[in-house]
Amino acid sequence: MWLRYSKFFQRQNQRHFALTSKVCVHRLHSGHADLSHYDGLYSGHIHTSPFQKALLAVGSGVAALQDPYRHDMVAVLAETTGHLALRNLRDRMRNDPEGSAILIERPRIRLSTLDLSKMASLPNGTFGREYLRFLEDNNVTPDSRVEVKFVDNEELAYVMLRYREVHDLLHTLLGMPTNMLGEVAVKWFEAAQTGLPMCALGAVLGPLRLNASRLQSLFTSLGPWALRNGSHARCVLSIFYERRWEQSLEDLRQELNIEPPPVQLGSTNKRMM
Repeated sequence: MWLRYSKFFQRQNQRHFALTSKVCVHRLHSGHADLSHYDGLYSGHIHTSPFQKALLAVGSGVAALQDPYRHDMVAVLAETTGHLALRNLRDRMRNDPEGSAILIERPRIRLSTLDLSKMASLPNGTFGREYLRFLEDNNVTPDSRVEVKFVDNEELAYVMLRYREVHDLLHTLLGMPTNMLGEVAVKWFEAAQTGLPMCALGAVLGPLRLNASRLQSLFTSLGPWALRNGSHARCVLSIFYERRWEQSLEDLRQELNIEPPPVQLGSTNKRMM
C-alpha cells in the first residue's frame, strides 16, 4: 500500500516539475538563460501556486523519506514548506547588526569566494582551519548547495540560500561529521534554531535509520545537547563567518553560546544533507 502511494506521489512530482520547468526551458531555448526578468524576483525563480507547492511538498517529502541523500528533493521540501520560518529568520537577522549587514551585502560561501591556501595556513583550532579540515575529512564541497527556485520572495530566497551554505559551517561548529548520526544531530539543532519544517521532519524521521547503539547515543546525549544549544544559541545565520576564519573555534562557540559536543564522532565520506 505504501509503495503504491509513494509511486503515485513520485509521478505527480515528476509531472509538476515538467509543468513548472516548461517556462524555464522555453526561455533557455529562446536564448534567455537569465530568468530573473521573467517575474522580477531572482534568477532561476519558478512561480508556483499554493496548490502546486503542496504537491511539490508531498512529492519531495516522500522521495526524501525513501532516500535522504536526494539533496534536490530535500531542497524542494524546504522551499515549499518554509515560508513562515524564513520570515522569522529574516526578522531575526534584521534585528542583529551583523545579520543586517549580511542581508545587505549578500555574501556567498563558495569555492570561488574561499581562500583555501590561506585557510590551510591558519593554526589548528582556528575556525577556518577546522572548517577546511571538515571539508577534507568528509570529502565535501560548499559548491554542492543547489540554488533556490520556489521561494516567492527575493530576500527570503537569500535567507534560504544562506541557511544552505551555512550548513557545513554548523557541522564544524558542532563537531559533527556527515554520517547519519552526525546529520541527525545537526538536524535536531537546526530544527530548534530555525523552525524550518524540513529540519523538524529530518529530526523526527532521521533516527529511524539509526541502529540501536546510535539511537542510544542520540537520545541520551547528542539529541538533548543539540536541542538545548539550538534553542539557546545566537541566530547562526547572523554571523559573518567569512570574517571569522582566524577566530578560534572555541571562542566562536562561546560567542554563539554553543557547547562543545558531548561525544566525538568519526568522519565519513557520504553526506545526507
